[in-house]
Amino acid sequence: MAGKSAIFFSKSAIKKAIKKGLIKVDNLPTTTATFVKARQSITILQDIHNNNPKQFIFPLKVVFEDEYLAIIEKPPGILVSGNSFKTVDNALTQNLQRSALPDACRPRPVHRLDFPTTGLLLVGKTTTSIAALNHLFEEKKIEKKYLAISIGEMENHGSINEPIDGKFAQSNYHKLTAVKSERFDFLNLLLLQPITGRRHQLRKHLAAIGHEILGEREYGNPKFLLKGKGLYLHAFSLAFKHPITGSQLQIQSEIPERFQKIIGKNFII
Repeated sequence: MAGKSAIFFSKSAIKKAIKKGLIKVDNLPTTTATFVKARQSITILQDIHNNNPKQFIFPLKVVFEDEYLAIIEKPPGILVSGNSFKTVDNALTQNLQRSALPDACRPRPVHRLDFPTTGLLLVGKTTTSIAALNHLFEEKKIEKKYLAISIGEMENHGSINEPIDGKFAQSNYHKLTAVKSERFDFLNLLLLQPITGRRHQLRKHLAAIGHEILGEREYGNPKFLLKGKGLYLHAFSLAFKHPITGSQLQIQSEIPERFQKIIGKNFII
């Protein structure tokens, strides 16, 4: 890789490459804490994007796609990425068109959704767009909204400001509709907007105020579990300025049928 210019990698790819010893500074092993000084040389021993992985044959719904990025629908019960072979990451090449641009690379997710969560997932298709999308997330310039079904009678609007892992965290919610439930008293359809991006933030926040998400296994009351139904949390919309073309994108997902079976269709988002 030495001698190439305008090469961009995601943070996670760089961290993994450092741990594997694939990146050296002045031909010496480095760590994530290494401070690179002027005139030092950085050597990448192989392509850390791993452009020819074994494909996981798994159809995905593509909601938006251009030469730079794509947005797909993540199904429930699958990891976005990681050491497992059966991940969304390993299925992207099969489902997306390869970019015709000079810096085209293997498509990579630029954020995560939990294993049980469904909905919109943003993917970069070139090294430049991956770096630019990562920057937008860091600057909190990508607005994400989720749909969830929560348990118990709730106010129409609210903001949850419970710290997570000792760090400030904020989630806002708006109740779209609610139905009476013999088992749960009330079930609410919520539109959720995480202001910060902590791990499992929405799940933890709703559980913290006593209104856990339906199907919650880790942070909820075991007596409320639904067998075989999964978590009722769906990444519903993404809004951001396209980092390359400058166009404003506002992409919405369809409301999952399993949500409508519980809440009905008589509501406005």
